[in-house]
Amino acid sequence: MYKLTNVTKDYPKGRETVHALRGVNLEIADGEWLSIQGPTGHGKSTLLQLLGGLDRATSGSVDLDGRDLSKLGEGAMTGVRATSIGFIFQTFNLIPTLSAQENVETALVPLGVSTASRRARAAEALASVGLADRSRHLPSELSGGQQQRVAIARALVKEPKVLLADEPTGNLDEDTRDEIIALLEKIWQDNGLSMVMVTHDSSVARRAQRIGLMRNGQLTVKQTVK
Repeated sequence: MYKLTNVTKDYPKGRETVHALRGVNLEIADGEWLSIQGPTGHGKSTLLQLLGGLDRATSGSVDLDGRDLSKLGEGAMTGVRATSIGFIFQTFNLIPTLSAQENVETALVPLGVSTASRRARAAEALASVGLADRSRHLPSELSGGQQQRVAIARALVKEPKVLLADEPTGNLDEDTRDEIIALLEKIWQDNGLSMVMVTHDSSVARRAQRIGLMRNGQLTVKQTVK
């Protein structure tokens, strides 16, 4: 699935350079769940952005199924994001003027899916996360947990190979957190997806097969104890 080799990421900040990632090496197998923890500002989200093709490495290679994302043209990169990678964010990133159904359908628009098929697939995705009866509701009419379920449905509807989740339970209360993580775990198991999740919550991180610790732009990975 993924193979990262000597990946660095630098950002200019005034007259200085911020070294967000410092020689990261990582392999993620097909169907694996990796959680990433670490202090704020130490490179977790930067790493997730590189895995998702939302940003490019300064040096090194980010290989996804034999393609180095750091060397792809913008058109090819957009295609990879549209077909292979599902994103889930802490703030849900739903379009407030669109219904739950319409928000999920937006993930299929770049793929050229017909209107009828788009509607059917979005309805199925919403049903799979327990929201079949909320398809016409706007985000403002949904609870935080329901909004995150819509976001999960949006990520799943294009049938990706990998889910990338950046603090997916960060805005949720404890009970809702547990429901969302249980849902993500079921989706991961049922669909054979690879899943990479950034989280500050150790109880969530321990559900994964491995935990990566980011400190000062460097990554250390260990197996979780079940």
